[in-house]
Amino acid sequence: MSTNQTLQIPDAAQLAEEITALVTPAKIVTVAIAGPPGSGKSTLAADLARRIGPSCCLIPMDGFHLDNATLSARGLLSVKGAPETFDLAGFENLIEALQTGRATQFPTFDRDLDSVIEKGGSVPDELSILLFEGNYLLFDEPGWAGLAETWDAAIWLDVPHEILETRLIKRWLDQGMPEAEARERAQANDLVNARRVNDRALPATWIMRYESSDMESSDMESGDMRSGDEGSSVSA
Repeated sequence: MSTNQTLQIPDAAQLAEEITALVTPAKIVTVAIAGPPGSGKSTLAADLARRIGPSCCLIPMDGFHLDNATLSARGLLSVKGAPETFDLAGFENLIEALQTGRATQFPTFDRDLDSVIEKGGSVPDELSILLFEGNYLLFDEPGWAGLAETWDAAIWLDVPHEILETRLIKRWLDQGMPEAEARERAQANDLVNARRVNDRALPATWIMRYESSDMESSDMESGDMRSGDEGSSVSA
């Protein structure tokens, strides 16, 4: 992946065109969507996959959460979502297997069940683009940094801390958590991970930035994220 230049593009439609233009008959194109928790990766990824069409396969890194029993045994359950709570080796093996055509299925994560669904996703028959999304795909820490060399291109989502906090608290509220507990969970874990990801972010091919002059508007929760002058709506 070329990292000597960061491009800004006006919207998701153009981004989908830019990604599609990378496709050649000789190889499967691998693209990463990275950013802190609550930045809108999943929604942007789903939008891009829809725009690109059936030749695009969307793979969330969340399918490689370690199970809760393992995390409890390691004393890591309270920080679930931190880099140490993922099966990095398994994720790397899947990337290689998908790129070489050896894998036809992959795990996904059910947030309501708080559990990985084995073989939750399937690879399309006419695959040309692998679209990965996750917090740590452009993460400059030991073990993770090497992933950047895997991507043909990468997208970084740049969202202000205040917006992330609002979204992350709402995420836990939507799971039925009491407000005080939701705020504590977001501040003690999710936002710690967000700062860590932002502080150690590697260069991306494209950056999508949140732009809003009114941080108190309802756009904060709907996730109005824009790159350049004309933006596409992306939710957390």
